[in-house]
Amino acid sequence: MNPIRIAITSGDIDGIGSEVVSKALAKVRPKKNVFFYLWRSPRTSQKDLRRIDRYYKRITVSTWPEALKIEPSSGKHIIDIASVLSPAKWVELSAKACMHNHLHGIATAPLSKKTIFDAKINAVGHTEILQTVSGSSNVFMTFIGKDFHVLLVTGHLPLAEVSNTLNVARLFEAGKAASQVQKVLPKKWQLKPLAFVGLNPHAGEEGIIGSEEKQIFKKALSKLNKSKIGGVGPLVPDVAFLKRNWSKYSIYVCPYHDQGLIPFKMIHGQDSGVHITSGLPFVRTSVDHGTAKDIFDLNKANPNSMIEAINWAVKLCELKTKG
Repeated sequence: MNPIRIAITSGDIDGIGSEVVSKALAKVRPKKNVFFYLWRSPRTSQKDLRRIDRYYKRITVSTWPEALKIEPSSGKHIIDIASVLSPAKWVELSAKACMHNHLHGIATAPLSKKTIFDAKINAVGHTEILQTVSGSSNVFMTFIGKDFHVLLVTGHLPLAEVSNTLNVARLFEAGKAASQVQKVLPKKWQLKPLAFVGLNPHAGEEGIIGSEEKQIFKKALSKLNKSKIGGVGPLVPDVAFLKRNWSKYSIYVCPYHDQGLIPFKMIHGQDSGVHITSGLPFVRTSVDHGTAKDIFDLNKANPNSMIEAINWAVKLCELKTKG
């Protein structure tokens, strides 16, 4: 069996990325038949590198072409790319490597929007970079937690543009993507329905407070039920995430970014939770938190989300290579 190759990008140089990555790698440890490629700054602190060196033998290069020439002989070897490029470019180059089948997946630490802007990349976040490189038309941010899971129908989009972006086709594709994620969740989630959360207060109140639920959601749900994917809703947004409802559904399908991520992050914080980008031709996982620059280099960052991101990347890459 060919080895699994996964890039790990450490995110903003002055954020907690290198800390959580080093702590996560120390926890994950080398894995049989899995090779990691670590993108990091030459200015990465020595204490972060020492954490990695306890369990891995770093082979340090400065560019991706150099990294590509190296054939690791063991999972204990980690290809350590000490790159002077913008961290946003690390993501872009890793995605291109995935498209050329040089990598199977990417696990990303947090990256600020300013870093992407400064790199002169025309994208708002990781997801948009990956979508541009892959040419994928239906990409969805999905968040897996210990208590519930969320898929966002729209991503980094101004609220004023959400309604015009929602249509039957987009909701149908979101349902299809959620059903694919559902298949890799623990068994207790696999038999529960997908839950579509309404856009408007009271889920539109039968058209009194908005027409999207009647004109778009119900048509999309009817189409999904005919395709045997199924789904329930649209749920009333202000009660959908009550604790008593968590166990009823497999994945909450939410129309816009904050509707899904406010409850998800309030409940899961940095103790659990991982972002999986659905709809790409390769695997991408990420932490579910930001750069936390206020605690940069203070050894206070919680690595749990990064640990989950790496473990999920390995799991999904293994499933993908098995077909």
